[in-house]
Amino acid sequence: MARLFKRRGEKKKGLWRRAVDLALTDVRVAVGGVDHESLESLEERLLTADFGVDATMRLVDHVAALARRGRVSGGSELRRALRDEISRILEPAGSSFLQIAETGTTVYLIVGVNGVGKTTSVAKLAHRIRGEGRSVLIAAADTFRAGAVEQLRVWSERVGADFVAGQQGGDPAAVAFDAIEAAEARDIDVVLVDTAGRLHTQRNLMEELQKIDCVIRRRCEGAPQECLIVLDGTVGQNALAQVRSFSGAVDLSGIILTKLDGTARGGIVVGLQQEFGLPVKLVGSGEGVDDLSDFDPDDFVEGVFEE
Repeated sequence: MARLFKRRGEKKKGLWRRAVDLALTDVRVAVGGVDHESLESLEERLLTADFGVDATMRLVDHVAALARRGRVSGGSELRRALRDEISRILEPAGSSFLQIAETGTTVYLIVGVNGVGKTTSVAKLAHRIRGEGRSVLIAAADTFRAGAVEQLRVWSERVGADFVAGQQGGDPAAVAFDAIEAAEARDIDVVLVDTAGRLHTQRNLMEELQKIDCVIRRRCEGAPQECLIVLDGTVGQNALAQVRSFSGAVDLSGIILTKLDGTARGGIVVGLQQEFGLPVKLVGSGEGVDDLSDFDPDDFVEGVFEE
């Protein structure tokens, strides 16, 4: 299967330096090397930065193991040990490429809870795809929220994407079906299906999401090529619960992490990869239509540990 997006040249180290505040200078390393107090302090710093329990325990255990072998005797060795292990955790997340169909229409299903910036992310993604020279159709499958269709219509016009919508309160799966039909008739390359925000406790809406996914799969072989969950980077550990819930309904392929310009909780990137093995593919860091970037693990690590 082919891939979308060529790696862009700009670096985002500054973004991650702001988004992940490890404050490792607060971790005191005893004269004789890392001791129990040092490890407790490190654990606290990692949890505060929202690395999550699983990733934090892995990192602390790694430092402790190196310390027992006399390989961590000061602050610089501590930083190097953390940096190397975080790189290993993120290594499988090294591709922000989005899969596209070899032939025919490509379909991306975009999911998430309310208020995470899902609709804006769809518009930004459409803008990026258009920048790659491909045509895009946005499907407004959020027939639940008042004003959602009109909001997405305005965004579609702004980014130069075709647009398909249904009636307020209508069947969102039918909107997805009609969008694929329209895309094929108009010879459009990519369909972005924007779905209503929903919580795992809203059983009817989760079942509705499964129906949308099923209709897409039946209508278009190999689709959806991507099922991306949009997560608010400011919510920290709640992001883990959201991924856990949506994974039970659809086959997620990646993450769009938003609002990173207003948070110091970016350590959740490591927690998500450690617990789910689900790559962060794109990150949003502003309100502009161009503010959607590839996630680069090297940029993340360099930014976090840049002195």
